[in-house]
Amino acid sequence: MNAYADLVRELKSLRKGRGVLAGRIGDRVGPTLRATCGVSEGDAPGAIRRKVSARLSELAGRLPADLRLATLAAFAIDAEARLPLYQDRVHWAAVRMERDPRTVRRRVDEAINHLAELAADVPRSRPGGPPGGWRTTELHTVLTLDRPLPEVIERHRVVADRDGLRELALTPPRPLDRPGLDVRVLYGGTLVARPGPTPTLALPSSVDGGDSHDFAIRFRPPAVHVLRSYFVHVPWHPVDLLDLRVRFGGTSTPPRVWVLDGAHRHDGADRADRGHRHPVDRAGEIHVRFRHLMPGLAYGVRWEAAGE
Repeated sequence: MNAYADLVRELKSLRKGRGVLAGRIGDRVGPTLRATCGVSEGDAPGAIRRKVSARLSELAGRLPADLRLATLAAFAIDAEARLPLYQDRVHWAAVRMERDPRTVRRRVDEAINHLAELAADVPRSRPGGPPGGWRTTELHTVLTLDRPLPEVIERHRVVADRDGLRELALTPPRPLDRPGLDVRVLYGGTLVARPGPTPTLALPSSVDGGDSHDFAIRFRPPAVHVLRSYFVHVPWHPVDLLDLRVRFGGTSTPPRVWVLDGAHRHDGADRADRGHRHPVDRAGEIHVRFRHLMPGLAYGVRWEAAGE
């Protein structure tokens, strides 16, 4: 089992009972969590609690507000959530998030997955770093909705983190990530058939660590109704900059548009969390930028159609 899976398992075990306040805390903190939090063999129980709480708080600080609250409650780190049972802490968080306990439990599970991802995300240049071998330094996306079928043009600049990078697994924006999507390479590579739901781009030549490569992709959905109310990127590799333009067109401009910046990955389709309002200009367009995107979270826009 890899370090990510080990850490997820150990965190789910630690959240039970009193969380970081559990008796015999040394027995409750597994080896992967010890390494993540810098816990030494000779540390006293108080030191273990402080190190684990501090590390989990630091990682949670890089998550959206709902997942951060879920983390601090689940492990009894928040002073107000130091309740004896996990179910009590879930109820405490549910009241503050105005969600039902089942939703909070899902948020805790998602938060744990993100905590493990963040903890495992060592610099890619180190031996044994996470697989992938590249990061996106710039992603410029244009979505046009003022034509019979929507069209998405993406221009990517990626930087290799290791020598010999030859292929990239592409992640179409949501809700385009479904069967029937028309994918075309405009420049910078060739699509190749690979098992799995995401397309793969074969590079014209191998790229060595530290070097960059540019390519462009065009996406067209199979039907216009696919893009009815939202458009988000959910990256699975680091992204430094996402520059997004959406053209609704003058006659089809929605009455309200919201920007989702690091939202729960399903919030593009969830009307309960619409993000913050954003104006549409006189050309029926919006332009937003996102920096330092967190893998697994959603970045983009949601809109309300006329009469919705």
